[in-house]
Amino acid sequence: MCGVIGAFNTGNHNEIVRTGMKIMHDRGKDGERIVTGKNYSLGHLLHAVVKFVNQPIEHEGSVLAANCEIYNYKELIMEYSLDPGNDAELLLKLINKIGLSKALALLDGVYSFALIKNDKVFLARDLIGVKPLWYSINPFCFASEKKALENQGINNAEELNPRKILVYDLKTKKIIFRQRKFFALGKEYSKSIEELACLVKESLLKSVVKRIPENVKVGLLFSGGVDSTIIAVILKKLGVKFTCYSAGAKGSPDIEAAGKAAELHGLDLKTAYFDKEMVKNDLEKICNLIESNNVVKVGVAIPFFYAGKLAQKDKVKVLFSGLGSEELFAGYARFEKAHNVNDECLLGLKELYERDLYRDDVITMHYNIELRLPFLDYDLVRKSLRIPGKFKINNDFKKIILRRAAEELEVHKSIAWRKKTAAQYGSRSDKVLEQLSGPLTKSEFLRKFYDKKNLRLGVLYSSGKDSNLALSVMMRQNYDIKCLITMINENADSFMFHQPVKKIVELQSRAMNIPAIFGYTKGVKEDELNDLKKLIRKAKKEFHLDGVVTGALFSNYQRGRVKNVCEELGLKTFNPLWHKEQLLELKELLREGFEFILVKVAGLGFGKSWLNRMISADDLKKLEELNRKYGVNVAGEGGEYESLVLNAPFYDKKLKIVESEIVEDGENTAHLVIKKAELDDK
Repeated sequence: MCGVIGAFNTGNHNEIVRTGMKIMHDRGKDGERIVTGKNYSLGHLLHAVVKFVNQPIEHEGSVLAANCEIYNYKELIMEYSLDPGNDAELLLKLINKIGLSKALALLDGVYSFALIKNDKVFLARDLIGVKPLWYSINPFCFASEKKALENQGINNAEELNPRKILVYDLKTKKIIFRQRKFFALGKEYSKSIEELACLVKESLLKSVVKRIPENVKVGLLFSGGVDSTIIAVILKKLGVKFTCYSAGAKGSPDIEAAGKAAELHGLDLKTAYFDKEMVKNDLEKICNLIESNNVVKVGVAIPFFYAGKLAQKDKVKVLFSGLGSEELFAGYARFEKAHNVNDECLLGLKELYERDLYRDDVITMHYNIELRLPFLDYDLVRKSLRIPGKFKINNDFKKIILRRAAEELEVHKSIAWRKKTAAQYGSRSDKVLEQLSGPLTKSEFLRKFYDKKNLRLGVLYSSGKDSNLALSVMMRQNYDIKCLITMINENADSFMFHQPVKKIVELQSRAMNIPAIFGYTKGVKEDELNDLKKLIRKAKKEFHLDGVVTGALFSNYQRGRVKNVCEELGLKTFNPLWHKEQLLELKELLREGFEFILVKVAGLGFGKSWLNRMISADDLKKLEELNRKYGVNVAGEGGEYESLVLNAPFYDKKLKIVESEIVEDGENTAHLVIKKAELDDK
């Protein structure tokens, strides 16, 4: 992995590039170079694995600065009769020969790069987003790490969505985006589980083989689980000399599991132990390194940080990791109730770049180590998305097919079927954070070490309980909620939207001091998505959003369509309530002090008596009874009711209904007409 940076059409582009290279100097210590033109500077930090070729590279009037590992570059050299010095030079010469789009379609590998050609700048990344790239529009700059821009006062830097190619015209200074196709759900295999286990085994073997570097020291991030042990067993079968690195608090489950797995398979294992004092002393460095105070990201980063430190002492150049298997083979709890397992896998792959990949990249690069991820091999991804969900997850196990493949690879049965423990719990880093936090929440405690908001988000807001709770969750995780995004809908039967009243949302907006932005739709199925896209595009431009939050619990219809809209707009999506048990959501609302009423009911067991009164713990029992009797969704996500939040912990004032009327629409249907409402002191 390397570091790339560039600045364009500014009076100080050379200074921006030089300063940025100093900020992220750990990304490449084998060489550095800046190419400067009339209206730009392009910089590169070299971490050489495939030969030593200084960048930026110039060829036939084009200039390229790339952070890449192209695994099929030798085959492409032969096929297109090229003579590059390494894979980066291959990339430039291939683009010049057959064009950008065709070249990218042929690449098997990971990359992020900037190409200057014919007075245009092209920014692109690999489809999953293994290699990072951030950009700023005003001034137009880019860098491998956000801090290389942000620490120079260049605000509003955004992470380039991996499915987008950014094109900047050096003359007109205009930016356009080209959409790239992602993986698709193919026809599911009709093979037996034994045949599919062999298919996964062979694909994994090929994936690891192509990622083995020549003449550099190799390491493996090791937890003793099925993912890392599979990679270890394959590396050993291939005769690769490598060391396993594990990290955790003394007595932690991952440390014990790693020791057992290393003993069973004869692996060279080194362990880094951390305690409260060590973590406390390093937290500022870790948080600033990953540019986040998100509790989960920090919790996962802690053991990775110490394992990486140990690998650096051994002069490891390339570190393997099992990241990505959870998305491919349904390893998380959210897959348990998924309507379509592979659809959930596909959505998880799209979100991986924000959730995990950037964090892991900047940690390894801090130690001047390149990270390689066999589970994110394109061939393996395509095949995994065709494996029937029943072979991935059942009531007893997740990642079933991978565990069967592990047995085929002769991974010890006790390891192959060991159940997943998230890194922050298996290493006990989360417990350490809890102990350090004392009376504060972990989020409050981590703000002491990184006092910045994580990302700028807009919330799809309906005025009800779900969107308010989702908003609250993201606020507690130190995300910067910039606006409420509310679609005013004319269709009471819309699949996508409730029917919020604009004047009520405006009052809630004032109560929480978060601006609201409104759009309008007739609620015609699918057409309403275009209306939503227009509104989200407007919100992104006005508030410089990085992503959008939804309050979806189980609606694949809503979540999938919002995700697709945001993908087209280059935005990240967050669904903090996804697959949250419905009764638990309601209990959390009451426990946290949310005050809400129902404003519409439509279902067996309901009636006007449910409207315009504060929902209490007794009502939860009644909802449970309706669920048992009629199959009612306790949280109302099946359209049984709509809610209105009058007060929440983050409201400065509370909403007061002054005048209203209940209208009965039928035996079990009714709605509340709010004629007058105002804000009141809490």
